[in-house]
Amino acid sequence: MMYISTRGYDKKYTSAEAIKQGIAPDGGLFVPETIPQLSKAEIMGMTEMSFPQISATVLSKFLTDFTYEELLDFAEQAYSEEKFGENPVPLVQLNKYNPREYILELWHGPTAAFKDVALQMLPHLMTASAKKTGENRKICILTATSGDTGKAALEGFKDLPGTEVIVFYPSEGVSDAQKQQMITTEGNNVHVVAVNGCFDDAQSGVKAIFGDESVAKELDASGCVLSSANSINWGRLVPQIAYYVASYVELLKYEEFNFGEKMNVVVPTGNFGNILAAWFAKKMGIPMKKLICASNKNKVLSDFFRSGTYDRNREFYKTNSPSMDILISSNLERLLFEVTDMNAEKTAKWMEELKTKGVYTVDPDTLKALQMSFVGGFADEAGISKTIREVYDRCDHVVDTHTAVGFNIYNRYYQRSGDETKTVFVSTASPFKFAPSVMDALNGAGYSNGRSNEVITNELSEESGLPIPAGLKDINKKPVLHNLLIEKEDMRQTVAFLCKEICGWRIKEKPAERFRRQSRGPAS
Repeated sequence: MMYISTRGYDKKYTSAEAIKQGIAPDGGLFVPETIPQLSKAEIMGMTEMSFPQISATVLSKFLTDFTYEELLDFAEQAYSEEKFGENPVPLVQLNKYNPREYILELWHGPTAAFKDVALQMLPHLMTASAKKTGENRKICILTATSGDTGKAALEGFKDLPGTEVIVFYPSEGVSDAQKQQMITTEGNNVHVVAVNGCFDDAQSGVKAIFGDESVAKELDASGCVLSSANSINWGRLVPQIAYYVASYVELLKYEEFNFGEKMNVVVPTGNFGNILAAWFAKKMGIPMKKLICASNKNKVLSDFFRSGTYDRNREFYKTNSPSMDILISSNLERLLFEVTDMNAEKTAKWMEELKTKGVYTVDPDTLKALQMSFVGGFADEAGISKTIREVYDRCDHVVDTHTAVGFNIYNRYYQRSGDETKTVFVSTASPFKFAPSVMDALNGAGYSNGRSNEVITNELSEESGLPIPAGLKDINKKPVLHNLLIEKEDMRQTVAFLCKEICGWRIKEKPAERFRRQSRGPAS
């Protein structure tokens, strides 16, 4: 299996090369030349497998320069009981009297968010890819986060030999719990930097750095090579396909569900990677009817699936579901490439228009192809809070603000469609990551005002009957280890500075001391 760029770069890459590099030289995203298939016999055989075995089976279809034994070893380490508990990705029936609704809990990992599923696997894939490609430089993982990817990347790569991690996050665009998780991260190879801007600013800055040849040359001279932990990296996205396959396999264990019967999937969506993984699972042969793309008030995707016009030139909202506060959904590029029969010219044109004008419109055939699989919708903060309460009252199940967006959109879809297809709601984060918003939803607006995060978290545990995740317990008592704040224009300069420092060009002062004395970042 070889990999190609969505923008038509003429070279093909092995999976190990694609994972190590992260992004194609022309700024495009790597995709497999073909989408491998799962037969009925293979899918039915998975009903006897553990999740690590299912994961290794799915990954072996895409990562053909890895052996199944290698991938199984990686999966067993990544999804160990110590990290994820007995079942890494449990599928739970919401109400035993309602055979239509199930929830896929993806937040049982170290950082209590769905990103853990991929980012506990990626370090194994990354280090193995470096060996397979003969890489002897230090790999610097550069990523932007809207809240969850950052901590999951830090947790996955911290103290991993041969790697460094630089995470950029919007200074005011993440929840208090997400911020505390990142800035208290221990590890000799982790670097956390706040950007004065929104997630789109941080993400655009990271993508620009990857596309800057002068940066690559400068870092190469320092003994570093950049790669990514965002879902722009195929090695981050491909492990996510496995849990959609596993969900269908789990449904097959229910007496009322037979092979060939379709399922709907509801995914809270910002950067489009998680729902794209579901689409790849569908194309592999997993029977799916609708992929329901649930957005918050930053409804650029909802508008796109309705009209065919992607327009980021709009007001940006900070909401109570901050991980979805995104106006540039990077992974949509991969979908457009696929549904246009791998038309790199069209894809590159649309991405250039997005970059220069902030807007593009797909042709009617492309829009029709998109609408065959996807349904879009959005919910505002009031709707999200109302839905949290409704799900709790109806199912005795507490969900976080992002998962609630999915329930809100699905409820409206079901009311107008009457679609009785069995539906899997993707639960992307523990409610404890957004405890103040969840408790306000359960007890009334403003309930959390004046209460400490510790008090609110303990009250949520008592109310829900759920234990506080280990990665969030007493997090406000941990020392702050990362306090760097820069302007978005200084991201390139900051990466160059940090990579020189971590790759051996040592200086007497600590980077943090230099940052604090400069309002616009360090001099390289």
